[in-house]
Amino acid sequence: MAAPPPSAPGEPAPPPPPQPQPLQYSLLLQHLVGDKRQPRVWDPAVFGGIPCPPKSEEQKMVERVMESCPFKAALACVGGFVLGGAFGIFTAGIDTNVGFDPKDPYRTPTAKEVLKDMGQRGISYAKNFAIVGAMFSCTECVVESYRGKSDWKNSVISGCITGGAIGFRAGLKAGVIGCGGFAAFSAAVDYYLR
Repeated sequence: MAAPPPSAPGEPAPPPPPQPQPLQYSLLLQHLVGDKRQPRVWDPAVFGGIPCPPKSEEQKMVERVMESCPFKAALACVGGFVLGGAFGIFTAGIDTNVGFDPKDPYRTPTAKEVLKDMGQRGISYAKNFAIVGAMFSCTECVVESYRGKSDWKNSVISGCITGGAIGFRAGLKAGVIGCGGFAAFSAAVDYYLR
């Protein structure tokens, strides 16, 4: 590379090349944490996640309905009815006394009598399971709304309330035992599922 030609004695010297400006941290901080900070839009696809569009008003409304206490209680009631009915029919199917008449124990029951007995037991179990499911779900939702937290204590408290309410029909001692038993069962189920 050739050296620049020397300047003539009467000419001014060429200006030196511009020096880079030093980094001013105050300007950088204003852009990072100050007033000039721009909100960053996070795209889940960049991080390998599944991109999801923002929720519409209809989706938000459906979420609010599905997270409401009446919906949870109704869902638990229907689920308890179905589960209780299936459990009742199953237990009636393995019970050897279904359809037998206590007045005439040596008579063989007809298929119609056996099915009628199985249906009655299934309906009875279904009603009981539906009531217990609705009570537990409703009290758990109310306790969760009151506490403002979603943890294992909600199921223990609602189990105690539900068991106590069911047991108090038979007296104070049965209510206390029902409260403790239901709370322990709820804690065990919650521990196993979480």
